[in-house]
Amino acid sequence: MEIKEIISYYIHEANRTLEVSFILMSDQDDEVRNDIISITEAKDYGYNLIQEDLNIFDEEDFEFEEEDFETIDEDTLISYLNEYYIVNPDRLPKSELF
Repeated sequence: MEIKEIISYYIHEANRTLEVSFILMSDQDDEVRNDIISITEAKDYGYNLIQEDLNIFDEEDFEFEEEDFETIDEDTLISYLNEYYIVNPDRLPKSELF
């Protein structure tokens, strides 16, 4: 069991969860797996998934308000999910056709 690709992810800031869609190496091309995982649980595994990008628009040509943007490094996310599902194989979501 190894993750081949992250299709999408979304950070739910209100309840600090991560909604993620991915494909395993063993999945067919038309299959996808979806899961919702607590971001704080990742810290129990030693992963800090959330990275804050401060002031991503520094150009004088742009007039954006100063905001904090949260992103996730996909390589770190793949490493975490691989470890998470090895330790918790019963939590691996079933594949769905997309």
